[in-house]
Amino acid sequence: MRNRNAARRAAPALALALVSSLALAVAARAMQTQESPPFSEYEPAESLEGNFLSAYIAGASRDTAAAASFYKEAVKGDPRNAELLERAFVSLLADGSLPDAFRAAERLSSKDGANGLAQLALGVRQIKAGQWAAARQNFTKSGRGAAADLTATLLTAWAYAGAGDGKRALETISRLKGERYYNTFRDYHAGLIASVVGDQAEAERRLKTAYEADHNTLRIVDAYARQEAQMGRTDLAIQAYTEFDNLVPRHPIVRDALDKLKDGKPLGRLVNTAQEGAAEVLYGLGSAGSTQGDELPAIVYLRLALYLTPEHGLGRLTLADTLDRMKQPEKANEAYALIPASSPLKLNADIQIGLNLEQMGKGDEALAHLDAAMKAHPDNIDVVTALGNVQRSRKKYEEAAETYTKAIALIGNRPQANYWTTYYFRGTAYERAKQWPKAEADLKKALELVPASQPGARAQVLNYLAYSWVDQNMNIDEAFKMLKQAVDASPRDGMIIDSLGWAYFRLGRWDEALRELEKAIELKPGDPTINDHLGDAYWRAGRRLEGKFQWQHAKDLNPEPDDLAKINDKLKNGLPELDKPTATAENPPAPVAAPHNPENPELPKGAPAPNEPPGAADKKKTGG
Repeated sequence: MRNRNAARRAAPALALALVSSLALAVAARAMQTQESPPFSEYEPAESLEGNFLSAYIAGASRDTAAAASFYKEAVKGDPRNAELLERAFVSLLADGSLPDAFRAAERLSSKDGANGLAQLALGVRQIKAGQWAAARQNFTKSGRGAAADLTATLLTAWAYAGAGDGKRALETISRLKGERYYNTFRDYHAGLIASVVGDQAEAERRLKTAYEADHNTLRIVDAYARQEAQMGRTDLAIQAYTEFDNLVPRHPIVRDALDKLKDGKPLGRLVNTAQEGAAEVLYGLGSAGSTQGDELPAIVYLRLALYLTPEHGLGRLTLADTLDRMKQPEKANEAYALIPASSPLKLNADIQIGLNLEQMGKGDEALAHLDAAMKAHPDNIDVVTALGNVQRSRKKYEEAAETYTKAIALIGNRPQANYWTTYYFRGTAYERAKQWPKAEADLKKALELVPASQPGARAQVLNYLAYSWVDQNMNIDEAFKMLKQAVDASPRDGMIIDSLGWAYFRLGRWDEALRELEKAIELKPGDPTINDHLGDAYWRAGRRLEGKFQWQHAKDLNPEPDDLAKINDKLKNGLPELDKPTATAENPPAPVAAPHNPENPELPKGAPAPNEPPGAADKKKTGG
């Protein structure tokens, strides 16, 4: 689920439309994240200074609930402080406490009528109330500059549409001129407005123009295809969805639309009211910020979009995904749970809830949740694969392999290249379950299927298969070629470079091993396995003091329990003496340590969204 962004991305230029508030600028510089308890659990400090400091720290760690609570208390202690009020307003808005945020916006507006974010929020509230003229007045005060003008112009156009003045709405939006993506976004919204006000010919013309400029953005494809379907051109709608499906396979919205069209069922319009249209503007801005790492501004836009249209499934999914990236899985799960049951994204959300439960250390709940989802959708490859991912993360390797086998059986006539990860994951599960012949077959299949357009993913498969061969003293020459290919494809991947260095070590080529392992340490200094491997290489190269230092460092980095026992033994006794001459590729040594096999590839952008691994718990390595 973590690559859903490729399907939801909006025009990159929209990322310019970020909130300029001081509070967001401060919070955006945060270096860490943390989970937060419910709003009511925060105990206010006894002083203004204490509440301010608590709020500032919470904002810096992106804990919007705590920041909102403490800033609210701080404002009580200094109600005339405009900067404090602004910080409270932004925190409330980001946390989704909209009634309190709107009250703070009113106070800010009375003190500073030029506060752009406050005017934007108040204009959004007026749209929800159907007060179109008042909303337009707020938007005229919502800031200056290209980004603010884009936002204000689009929302003003929708406010005219809400008042029934389609002509003024289209005239307003036609004033937007700029970069190509601005023009595409302009035509997209002009088409949606024309459809809402009843000018279907203009709607088709504008949406077709937007589609021809950008075939790769889901919302544009969806709006264009729905318009064509409504006008009786089902073949064009199917063609648009199919071409997108070839680009981003198996997106639930696309699959749902194609199924309906092929069954002769109607598709509704993407946007039916001016209020929904305004929400679409805010969703686009939030989605753009989210994909470019501007999480807090993105959340502000998404909260406002969902205030206008709570049933906006993609908006909820984007908000939850953003909270995921902010390392707030509990809040993310709350957002996933609010996706409407009627949405084609609901199963995606249920899958991600299960994966998040695993990341939160609630493995039994994760397994139970995904098992229930699989029983409800036994023919869905994504949910079956997700269950296998959690089983694999929980080290239930044989069960995981059986689950992946069920998923592979469901592939049928679908393009197998879309499911290379499933073969890869089953292969790693078989390898960990010590069923090497089956593992080798799956890893070779994954290597055959992984697209050449994903060199990073291909490097991971090469790495796993080649290292496994080296570990078993098989196919040494071919394994070295593959490892070198993997390093060439991912020269900054410390884990892959470690694999190559460790392979040199296994062959007794200490100098080459040290060269590669020292490179790996520079890239991943905090990895216990790489530190352990470097210690072994130093020891064998006669640099025993450095070897012990490296083992001690590996021990301090919290290695796996089995690895810790081996490290403690080496710290006490060193490595055993070699009882045979230095090995060559033709005469490799007996194993001296457990293999280093990354369990999981870092999936590239564009990989199948619902078919992803459980996350950080899957990124562990084993080592000697």
